[in-house]
Amino acid sequence: MPEEKFEEAMARLEEIVKGLESGDLALEDALKAFEEGMGLIKFCSKKLEEAEKKVTLLVEDRTGQYSQRPFDIEEEPQGE
Repeated sequence: MPEEKFEEAMARLEEIVKGLESGDLALEDALKAFEEGMGLIKFCSKKLEEAEKKVTLLVEDRTGQYSQRPFDIEEEPQGE
C-alpha cells in the first residue's frame, strides 16, 4: 500500500463499508473490498497507536512546576 494519510484511509474504509452494507456487490467484488478494508483497518490502527505514543500530558506538581509524562488512557484523572 502506498503511503497514505490516515484521513484518506478512513474515507476509503467508509466507502467500502457502505458498499458492503448495500448488498449490491457480487461475491468476488465483496471479498476484494473486504480484503482491502482489512488492510486499511490495520493501517489505521497502526497510525493511531503511533499517535497515542506521541501524546503526553503536561502535569503541574504541588510546587507549580510543570513536567511531561506519557498519556495513559486507562489512568483516572487526578483531582476530579
